[in-house]
Amino acid sequence: MLTLHSVHFDNYIPNWRNNLAVISQNVLALIVDGKIKYTLNDQTFIAEKGELLFIPAGTLRASENADGEHQKITVLFKHDDDSAKELPFLGKNRFDKCKIRSFEYMKRRFERLYLETVGDVKFHQFVVSGIFHELIGMAAREFELVEVTPIKLKLANELQKYLVAHFRQPIQIEQLAALVHRSANYTISLFREVMGISPIQYVHLLRVKEACNLLTNSDLTVTEISDYLGYYDHSYFFRIFKKYMFMSPTEYRLAGSQSPHLL
Repeated sequence: MLTLHSVHFDNYIPNWRNNLAVISQNVLALIVDGKIKYTLNDQTFIAEKGELLFIPAGTLRASENADGEHQKITVLFKHDDDSAKELPFLGKNRFDKCKIRSFEYMKRRFERLYLETVGDVKFHQFVVSGIFHELIGMAAREFELVEVTPIKLKLANELQKYLVAHFRQPIQIEQLAALVHRSANYTISLFREVMGISPIQYVHLLRVKEACNLLTNSDLTVTEISDYLGYYDHSYFFRIFKKYMFMSPTEYRLAGSQSPHLL
C-alpha cells in the first residue's frame, strides 16, 4: 500500500535550504528548473533540471540552492512491504536519480498533483490518488530504464528541437524520419525509447501547454486558440485538451483566477 503524505512546490525561494536531519517520509522529487545541492548520508551531489530523485525514509539529508534559485515539486509518501516487492526502486531502499525521458509530461503530472492537493475541488481525493499512483508507476519505469546510447540521445534531441520549433504545423512522421535519416518506424521507436512518448503525443503536449498559456494570458477565444495551434477540428482540440488537463479549455479558463498556475 502506498500512502501519500503531502506535495510541496518550491518556487524560486531565495536562500532555500533544509538543515541536516533524518527524513521520516519517502521523497520523490522532480527538479523543474535550476540546481540543488544535496547531501545524503555521506554523499554530496548536484541535482539539475529534468532529473527525478527518490530519497528513502531514514536518509540523513541536507539540501540547499546551488548557483541560484530553483523550482522543484516534491511528493512525500510511505509504502508497505507489499509495495516494496512490486516496485523495485522502493525495495532497494536507497537513493536513486535519473534523467527523465518525457520531462514535459512528468512535469504536468507533478503540477496537476500539486494543484489538486492545494485546491478544494469536489472529488479531488480520487484524482489525487490516481495521479499519485501514476507517478509512482512512471518513476519505477524511469529508474529501471537501461541507459540510452549517445547516438540515440543525439537523434532524439534533434527530433525534439524540430518539434518544439514546428509544433503548430502539421507533423508528418516521414518528415521526422528524413530529418534523422532513419525509417519511419525506427524514428517513432527511437523517440519513444528516449522521451517516453511518441512524437505525435509530444506535439500534443506542446500544444496543450501553449493553450494553457493563452487561456490564462490572452483574450483569444477557444476557437481562435484551436486554430492558432493547428487544430482546425475544434471538437478534436477539446478532446485532446481534456485528455491531458482533465477539464475542458473553457473550464480551465474559468478556473484560472481561482487556482495557482505552474505552467
